Amino acid sequence: MARDIVFTTRAALPPPTYSQAVRAAGLVFVSGTAPTDPGTGALKGTTIQEQTRQCLTNIQAILKEAGSSLDKVVSVTVVLADEDDFAGMNEEWLRWFPVDPPARQGAKLPVRVPGLKVSIAAIAEA
Repeated sequence: MARDIVFTTRAALPPPTYSQAVRAAGLVFVSGTAPTDPGTGALKGTTIQEQTRQCLTNIQAILKEAGSSLDKVVSVTVVLADEDDFAGMNEEWLRWFPVDPPARQGAKLPVRVPGLKVSIAAIAEA
């Protein structure tokens, strides 16, 4: 089975320990994506809504590079720093997935990163 590494400068740069995404077996596996501005490398947004929006903007750019799109997302993992942000994350989430949303699971961020409220990973059809 072939696997292709997906990379775009239109999304947050990953650390050197993993790829933005990998395309394999007819799917695109997008790594946990922070709300980082691809132009500055800084976290973008101070509210959970703003950070969720930036995560999804980054994922959208990665999926486009892979030849996919948000409407092909089948599963998502949302990792929150604070469970109290769940409602605010859902508020923004519904703007991106108003009908037929993907399967989703949640988790709590195991480490504290100053200012980071959310990270999102996704699996989409290629």
